[in-house]
Amino acid sequence: MKKTSEITAEYKNLKESEYQAFIAEYSGDERSSVVKQVATLKKRLEAIEKEKERMKVMFSFEREYSDYEYICGIDEVGRGPLAGPVVAGAVILPKDCDLLYLNDSKKLTENKREELYDKIMESAVSAAIGYGSPERIDEINILQADYEAMKEAIGKLSVKPTLLLNDAVTLPDMDIKQVPIIKGDAKSASIAAASIIAKVTRDRMMVEYAKIFPEYGFDSNKGYGSAAHIEALKKYGPCPIHRRSFIKNFV
Repeated sequence: MKKTSEITAEYKNLKESEYQAFIAEYSGDERSSVVKQVATLKKRLEAIEKEKERMKVMFSFEREYSDYEYICGIDEVGRGPLAGPVVAGAVILPKDCDLLYLNDSKKLTENKREELYDKIMESAVSAAIGYGSPERIDEINILQADYEAMKEAIGKLSVKPTLLLNDAVTLPDMDIKQVPIIKGDAKSASIAAASIIAKVTRDRMMVEYAKIFPEYGFDSNKGYGSAAHIEALKKYGPCPIHRRSFIKNFV
């Protein structure tokens, strides 16, 4: 019989695909540490099965419109901040996509978003980002800058989408069929994926801006109007990435 220390070492190095084999081999072992490990793996498998069921629902729009070859999810982040760009993501997932944990980026931890960003970029048929600068937001308003960022992201894709799944909006002057979905980033896997890559991209940008303009705490507030950010804005005035049309009440 293997020592519990040997089994623990094996347990710690398990891949998800090996859970069932471990359970089958050690489910009859009555030593307390092994019993706990088997129980933990069973719970993990139950959670994975539950997540797979959730993802079936998340892919319901993609199944409904499966006749379209290239279904593209579109979403943006950064409408509300006082500083920084608005960033849009466009993602075409493969028809056989089996990614788990896709969701509205706001419902995910930073670590989970970073992990999913890499998986999305690796598995997507195509993925791209568009931007609306603070200057452009001030020039044409946030909604129009939002539209431009989304169109830019779509235009950067390596293949032209045949269907757009949008988070609530309908883009003007597009020659591609669009399906606006209210709270789409929590209902469509493709929109969720777009939400995640946009959020990760924008957050990384704001961390870099924090190095250039450290007074405002952009690494923590990401440009949103936190109390500390507003206090710094009143004390130091605006920096080049502040949206002048958003900060009139503070400066």
